Amino acid sequence: MTGPALLDPEAFIAAHTALARPALVPEVELYLATEITPIWQATEDWLAQRDIEPPFWAFAWPGSQALARLMLDGTVAVRGHRVLDFAAGGGLAAIAAMRAGAAFAEAAEIDPLALAATRLNARHNGVAVATPDGDVVGSACRWDTVLAGDVCYEAPMTGHIMPWLRRMAAAGATVLLADPGRAYLPKQGLEAVQRFPVPVTRELEDRDVREVTVYRVLG
Repeated sequence: MTGPALLDPEAFIAAHTALARPALVPEVELYLATEITPIWQATEDWLAQRDIEPPFWAFAWPGSQALARLMLDGTVAVRGHRVLDFAAGGGLAAIAAMRAGAAFAEAAEIDPLALAATRLNARHNGVAVATPDGDVVGSACRWDTVLAGDVCYEAPMTGHIMPWLRRMAAAGATVLLADPGRAYLPKQGLEAVQRFPVPVTRELEDRDVREVTVYRVLG
């Protein structure tokens, strides 16, 4: 693919996705992949030229859906809070936080295309979400609520982030981790808050529904 869409990340995203509403969060409309193969192939072309990650931002992952649902239902109160959506993907949890009255929401991602998707999705939903560049792991706590969905899928990732998330909790933040049964979820230091069955696609998962547990990370 050539032309303006390759030069403009938001144009690329709009050209290879469709507006859709996640099953558990119909209040929010996102630019999502409707079929996995076209977006994956298109992003492989982009990857060859731009050296970026696969398009994980193009799917409403079950952990993010569960976190968004808790905020929009008021089970997790974020009104007036400074919120971090860590490993945000397309920014669903950050957008839900703003819709639930957060004072400020920040989406953390190391993939620049994911940050572009978050900006596009936030604007479409009429909210402002900050999308700073770089890895926030190791940063001092500047948030009241930290949200992390689907982050324990690899041992190196879990080992990188969990000590920092625990430090955020020890510093006074409410740290919520939503996990749909990934292999490297820690066995200790978590307190279950709520469970959700979340519909998923077999193009990404090995089943039609994932049971997501939202945990509070203990400091």
